[in-house]
Amino acid sequence: MGLTKQYLRYVASAVFGVIGSQKANIAYVTLRGGEKGRYVAVAACEHVFIWDVRKGEKVLILQGQKHEVTFLCPSPDGIHIAVGYEDGAVRIFSLLNGESNVSFNGHKSAVTVIHYDGLGARLVTGSKDTDVIVWDIINECGLYRLRGHKDVITQALFLKDKNLLVTSSKDSFVKWWDLDTQHCFKTMVGHRSEVWGMVLLNQQNRLLTGSADSELRAWDINYLQEEKAEGEPKVKKGKTLLDDDNDEDNEEGVDESLEERILSCKKAGSILREARDRVVSLTADAKARVIACHGNDSVLELFTVLSEEEVQKKMTKKLKKAKKKALKKMQERKQQSRMVERMLKDEIIRLTNLKASAKIRWVDCLSCAGGELKVALLLQNNTVETYSLRTSDKTPTANKTARLTLGGHRTDVRTLAFSSDNLAILSASGDTVKVWNRSTLQVIRTMSCEYALCSLFVPGDRQIILGTKSGKLQIFELASGSLLETVDAHDGALWSLCLAPDQRGIVTGSADKTVKFWEFELIKDQGTGQKRLTVKHTRTLQLEEDVLCVKFSPDHRLLAVSLLDCTVKIFYTDTLKFFLSLYGHKLPVLCLDISHDNTLIATGSADRNVKIWGLDFGDCHRSMFAHDDSIMFLQFVPKTHLFFTAGKDKKIKQWDADKFEHIQTLEGHHREVWCLTISPSGDHIVSSSHDKSLRLWERTREPIILEEEREMEREAEFEESMAKGDVPVVPGETQGEAAPAGKKTVETVKAAERIMEALELYKEEIRKMEEHKYACEHAGKEVETSSSNLSLSLSVFQPSRYVLDVIRKVRSSELEVSLLVLPFPYVPELLKLFNSYIQQGLEVELVCRCLFFLLKIHFGQISSNQMLLSVIDELRVNTLSKVREIRDVMGFNSAALQFLQREIESKEDVMFFAEATGRLVEKKRKRRKRERAILTIA
Repeated sequence: MGLTKQYLRYVASAVFGVIGSQKANIAYVTLRGGEKGRYVAVAACEHVFIWDVRKGEKVLILQGQKHEVTFLCPSPDGIHIAVGYEDGAVRIFSLLNGESNVSFNGHKSAVTVIHYDGLGARLVTGSKDTDVIVWDIINECGLYRLRGHKDVITQALFLKDKNLLVTSSKDSFVKWWDLDTQHCFKTMVGHRSEVWGMVLLNQQNRLLTGSADSELRAWDINYLQEEKAEGEPKVKKGKTLLDDDNDEDNEEGVDESLEERILSCKKAGSILREARDRVVSLTADAKARVIACHGNDSVLELFTVLSEEEVQKKMTKKLKKAKKKALKKMQERKQQSRMVERMLKDEIIRLTNLKASAKIRWVDCLSCAGGELKVALLLQNNTVETYSLRTSDKTPTANKTARLTLGGHRTDVRTLAFSSDNLAILSASGDTVKVWNRSTLQVIRTMSCEYALCSLFVPGDRQIILGTKSGKLQIFELASGSLLETVDAHDGALWSLCLAPDQRGIVTGSADKTVKFWEFELIKDQGTGQKRLTVKHTRTLQLEEDVLCVKFSPDHRLLAVSLLDCTVKIFYTDTLKFFLSLYGHKLPVLCLDISHDNTLIATGSADRNVKIWGLDFGDCHRSMFAHDDSIMFLQFVPKTHLFFTAGKDKKIKQWDADKFEHIQTLEGHHREVWCLTISPSGDHIVSSSHDKSLRLWERTREPIILEEEREMEREAEFEESMAKGDVPVVPGETQGEAAPAGKKTVETVKAAERIMEALELYKEEIRKMEEHKYACEHAGKEVETSSSNLSLSLSVFQPSRYVLDVIRKVRSSELEVSLLVLPFPYVPELLKLFNSYIQQGLEVELVCRCLFFLLKIHFGQISSNQMLLSVIDELRVNTLSKVREIRDVMGFNSAALQFLQREIESKEDVMFFAEATGRLVEKKRKRRKRERAILTIA
C-alpha cells in the first residue's frame, strides 16, 4: 500500500541576524598566528561566531548542537576555546579548523564560568547547579566535583604554581579550595550580598571582588607555608614609611580558623566605583595590570594596577609633599605619619571611563605592545564595539576602532516578508528595516524606520511598505534605500497589512477600530520631477473593537478581520456587508490565513489553540491545542492545505488542515518566536525570535512518515527521562565536599549497554567455541576455530579483543559513569578479561583505569566473594609488574631522547624547543631600537 499523502521535511539551514547573544561573554582570540586583538569570539544562540572586527566579517563558525552557549574561554596557547552550554555540557573547539574533539558532561544546568590553568592542562567549570568541577583536558576526563556553594557560581580561578582554587558565588561567599585534598580550607564571609566578579592581582597576592554595591573590595593574600619556609616574620601590609603603631582591624568578615595553614586573607580596603548598581562583569587583562568593570549602564570603568616601583615613586613624592606641609604648619611627627599612610588608592588608580553607545553586557581586555589596551564590548542591543587606548598617557582617551552592527537588528524583529522571486527577505524591527539576500544571507539594504509591526513587498519588488506602531504607513524604495513617503493612515497601532489579490492596492487594520482600503498610485515627485509610488485611501470599514489582523481571500471575494473581542468577522469585499462571524476562541485571535482555494480559514489565538473553519458556512472543522503559549503567527504553504504556526513556546509547527494532524516541529529558537514568512514557492521559511536571531529553514526531498515521527518523539522523551535518573550511589562514599565529576547521560547509559552486550556476546562465543572443540574431539577431527557472529568479525579468533574494542570506543570523559551504571554481575567476567589484557600488554593504561575504578566502587562485593580473591591476587601481581615494565621503558626512552638532544645541540650549536616567537619579538625590538638610535644620530 503506497502513501496516500506525502509530506516533505523542513530542516534548519542557517542562523543569521544575530551578532552576539547576551547569555555568553565576549573573548579575544587569535587565529593562525594572526594579529593580536583582531578577532573576537561571541556566542550566537547555540553557535560561536568568530568576528574579524577590522573587516566586520564572520571568519569562523563553531557549530553547536541544540542548547544555547553560556560561556567562552580561550586556552592559554590560543589554539583552543572552551565553550559552555545551557544543559551543562562543555566542548573544546580547535580554532585552527573549528572542530570539537573533546566534550565534558558533568553539570545539571547552565555553565556560568570556565577557566584554564596556567599550562592549559586543566579546566575548571562552575554552574547554576552550584557545583565546581575540575577537568583533565589531556586525559579527557573529570577529576572531581567540589560542593559547598549554595547558589550560582560566578567565578573560579586557578592559582599559578600552587594547587589551589578560589571560587565566588551568588551565596555571598568566596571559597578557597586545596586541590591536593579536594576540600575547602577557607571561606571568606566579608560580603553582604552576591559576589558577581573576582580577579587576582599583584602576582596573585591580592584578590579584588565585585559585589552588589558600589565597592570593589581588595583582600591581601599571605601564603603562610612560604613565610614559614623563608623564616621571615609576618609583615603587616598597608603602611609604608613612618608607620603608625595603631593597627586597624583589616580582617573584617574573614573566617579565622585553625585550617589557615595554607594562606590568610585580610581586607586591604576598597575602591569606589562611580556606578551605584551591582557589578555586572569584572575582568582584567592577562598580566592583571588593567581592571575593567561595569554595571547595568553604558559606562565602563577602567583601573590600572601600579607596579611596586611605581607605588614607591608615588609614595616618595607623597612623603616629600607631607614634609613640606609639616614644616609650614609645624605639625607633629605623629600627624605626619598618618598623611603618608599607604592606601589602596595609591596602588590601584582610575585610568578612565569609557562610554559605549548602549548598555554593556560583557567586556574583555587585551594588552598589546607599546602600552596599547584593546577593549571589546558586547552590548545589550546585539552590537559589538571595540576601543583602543594608551595606558601610558597621562589622560588616556578611548578611541572607537570598530562597531559590528550591520549583520543584525538592535531590537527584536517583529515582521518578515519574502519577495515574489523568493530571493530577498525583508525584516523590520523597532528602528531599522533590512533587506537580505536569501542565498548569501548578506544585508543588501539597511534603512531607518519607525517601530514596524507589519510589512510587505510591493508588486515588482522595487518598493516595500511598513505599518508602524504609531499608525503610519512608510513606503521605501529599495534601489536608493530612501524613504519615499510617510502616510498618517491610522490613529492607533497598525497591526496588519494585506496585499489585494489583484495587486492594485492594500488593506490595513488598526487598533483605532478601523479597516482601511488603499490603492497604489504613481504621482510626480515635486523635488525630482520623476514618478514615484504612493497609496490613496479609498474606503473605510468602521468596527466596534480593535482590529488585530486582516486578510483577503485569494479570489478577492471576502475579507477576514480578527477583533479584540475574540471573534473573526468575514465581510464581502465589494459591498463591505457582513457575511460570517467565527466565534469560539477564549482569547483574541492574533493571526489568521485563508487557503489558496478559498475553502478554509485557520485562526491562531492567545488561548494556544488553532481552529480550522469552513468559509462556506463558517462551521468549525476542528480545534487543536497547538502550542504551550500564545500563537503569534500562522500562514498556509502556497497551493496546499498545510500551514505553519509560530508560538511563544519557542517552537514552529506544521499542520495538515485536511487531516487535522501535526506533521513536524521545528525547534531551534531559544526565546519566543514573533513571526515567520513562507516563500512563494514554499521551499523556504524565515522566522524571527526574541533571541535576536533570524532562522532560515529549507524544504528537503525527504518524506515524513507520521508514525515514525511520533515514534522518534517518544524515544527522545524516554531517553531524556532515562538520563534524568540519579547516578547509582557508591557504597561507603559519603556526600562530602568532593564527588565524582561525571553525570549520567543518554550516552553513558548507551555505552554501559554496549559493554554489557559485548560481554554477553563474548560469553556466547566462548560457549560455542567450547562446544565446537568438544564435538571435534569426540569426532576425532582437528579443532577448527569458527565464529558465527558477525559482530565479532574483527576479532574472530579472540572474542576477548572485541570487548576491549567496545571499552576503547567509550568516550574518555564518560568512561567512569558508564562503568558506574554497569550491573555487578558483569564485573567478575570483566575482571578476568582485564587480567588477560594486562598479561598480553593490551591498552594497559586504559585497563588499569577501568580496573581501579571498578575495585573502588565494588570493593565490598569483590572482597567478600571468595571466587574473585584469586583473580584479584593475580591482577595485583600482573598489574604491578606490567606497570613497572612500561615505566622503565618510558624512563629509558626519555633519557635516550634527552641524551640525543644534548648531543645534537653541542654539535650543531642550536637550541631545541626554544621559544621561537619570543626570540623573534626580541630580535624585532632590538632592530627597532637600533634604527631609532641611527635616526637620532642622523
